[in-house]
Amino acid sequence: MAATILTVDDSKSIRQMVTFTLQQAGYSVIEAEDGKDALTKINSSVKMVLSDLNMPNMNGIELIKAIRANPSYKFLPVIMLTTESQGDIKQQGKAAGATGWIVKPFNPEQLLGVVKKVLG
Repeated sequence: MAATILTVDDSKSIRQMVTFTLQQAGYSVIEAEDGKDALTKINSSVKMVLSDLNMPNMNGIELIKAIRANPSYKFLPVIMLTTESQGDIKQQGKAAGATGWIVKPFNPEQLLGVVKKVLG
């Protein structure tokens, strides 16, 4: 049974690219368009969250904090997938509980490498 990954991005094209890449590698994917949408879709079958940082309604940092506030998801891996690469923003992500950071644009092999490393 393939792991289920929740991908969160306000860009439909990015979600489609991530979904395609993950599905080709055998993963199940749930898509959400922002942090608030993600919180309604997250469930016990989700083994990892890939989230953009800059989104309307609820950004990636707020999403991580909301996920970490729920004891059921305290150890759920959350990878930021974003154009942001500044050290201070990465530090905010780490402080909020981000597991890792992938800078866009990314290549599919890089994405799958991180997913496989985190999920074992």
